[in-house]
Amino acid sequence: MAFGIGINTESPDRGPVRGRQEDVACGCWFTSRGNMFPKFIKYQDRDGVIHSISNIEVLYSEKENFCGIPMVSYACRTVSEGKEYFFTLLFHQTECKWKIVWKGDE
Repeated sequence: MAFGIGINTESPDRGPVRGRQEDVACGCWFTSRGNMFPKFIKYQDRDGVIHSISNIEVLYSEKENFCGIPMVSYACRTVSEGKEYFFTLLFHQTECKWKIVWKGDE
């Protein structure tokens, strides 16, 4: 039998976010229990063209700390023009901002 003394009471830290973060605008749906689900995003590519993704499937979400900054990460996928894309949406709780990290750009 082991007894804890409370030394591991802090949330674990994941270190820095891996991959290039890009700003996005995100429309969300909130459940009656206050859970947040991203439904669509808009982002601007390197050429300045604005793209919209509205068929987002959230695979799972987690509350995490990256270098001490609390965030909610959403592992997502979408299908566009017959091709499947995976990405992570990050909600920065302290700044109320959304970021995207495309899988494969890590």
